[in-house]
Amino acid sequence: MTASVTSVTVATGFLRSPSVSKSQNTSFLFTRQRISPKKSSVRPISASTSELPENVRSFWKWLGDQGVVSGKSAAEPAVVPEGLGLVARRDIGRNEVVLEIPKRLWISPETAAGSKIGALCGGLKPWVSVALFLIREKYDEDSAWRVYLDVLPESTDSTIFWSEEELAELKGTQLLSNTLGAKEYLENEFSKLEQEILKPNKDMFPSGITLDDFMWAFGILRSRAFSRLRGQDLVLIPLADLINHNPEIKTEDYAYEIKGAGLFSRDLLFSLKSPVYVKAGGQVYIQYDVNKSNAELALDYGFVESNPNRNSYTLTIEIPESDPFFGDKLDIAETNGMAETGYFDIVEGQSLPAGMLQYIRLVALGGSDAFLLESIFSNTIWGHLELPVSRSNEELICRVVRDACKSALSGFATTIEEDEKLLEEGKLDPRMELAIKVRIGEKKVLQQIDQIFKDRELELDLLEYYQERRLKDLGLVGEQGEIIFWE
Repeated sequence: MTASVTSVTVATGFLRSPSVSKSQNTSFLFTRQRISPKKSSVRPISASTSELPENVRSFWKWLGDQGVVSGKSAAEPAVVPEGLGLVARRDIGRNEVVLEIPKRLWISPETAAGSKIGALCGGLKPWVSVALFLIREKYDEDSAWRVYLDVLPESTDSTIFWSEEELAELKGTQLLSNTLGAKEYLENEFSKLEQEILKPNKDMFPSGITLDDFMWAFGILRSRAFSRLRGQDLVLIPLADLINHNPEIKTEDYAYEIKGAGLFSRDLLFSLKSPVYVKAGGQVYIQYDVNKSNAELALDYGFVESNPNRNSYTLTIEIPESDPFFGDKLDIAETNGMAETGYFDIVEGQSLPAGMLQYIRLVALGGSDAFLLESIFSNTIWGHLELPVSRSNEELICRVVRDACKSALSGFATTIEEDEKLLEEGKLDPRMELAIKVRIGEKKVLQQIDQIFKDRELELDLLEYYQERRLKDLGLVGEQGEIIFWE
């Protein structure tokens, strides 16, 4: 079974379905990951017990040999319901430092540049150079990073690792189109890497490198790399990357930072803090990202949350180049911080994003309303667009958005009720459960958007439009809409 992408393109041509091109800056690809915590009465198996897998015990010993951990360390690796995690060895206070890792144990583009393949990394994207470094080290039995590489997973539950049959369960979702877009992006990056680096330098990669290897490295970076750090946009931090996500933690502030090792030291430390109090034996958690939607969590991390604020849908609106007023509209959009294409994330239970109605009214502007595009209105038009322009303009945007929502909803193979029944029945594969939850979330938001504009359609005869407002400003129309005559 082959998964397909559902389009929401409509005849008017200015509302289309978004693709991965929304985030061509590859920094969107690398964020924190593990799976959402599950309640369990199972006692964590920690590094201090012989029950811990040998590779993890070797990893802990290696960290001890490096002087990074000791008997006084606040937390240690443990087998937890999520897989591996960090468990408190003693009570840990709120904002207390859990661990500190020196820069010499980080893996970053700088690490790749200083390695045996450093000369090949100069023209590569930073993340590609780190991916290449990871793969080469993985196949080197004598790698200095051996014990760390041995605790890394072979894959994650990110949707980029799903089979075609599993992806088919995402039919109709934006998550499917974004997943397929990400996979296509990776295939293109690997093809370029193969032609420019791998084939001309086969002696540097005796084991050979495949697309699957590249996908693995990408998954590791997507799931474990820390970003938004001082001077470090992409870095793997051994031990710290075992930290799991907890949706009950509502802030990601101050969970980690880079700081100096001391007054007389030039070394840097990655410092991880606990955002909440943790009792001895409890798992240490952080919040990965408070702003991501469930579809983004599924693509980036391989889990979703039950929080409805994580359910969202992105409407992509663009000014068609065929529009006779394309240049004027683009100038107005850019003057007001927008662009040729606008991306608007609508969240379940929340109002429409700021600027969305203004932008879509601008894109739909035409006919007798086109006078507002004249230069005399250049400094005021964005303010005018905050309110309805004309009945025809408002009616058009309602019809376009509602048609797009109906088109998108028709792309799903199931209804919300059918999906909810599947969840109630239980006994679902984790990936199937994730797919169903994403489907429900996206459909709920689409129905919400449709209802907003349906309600607006019912108010079209009651709304006040630009010409009426203008006549009132000139004193030619009364507050009740009556024309004022002079004797």
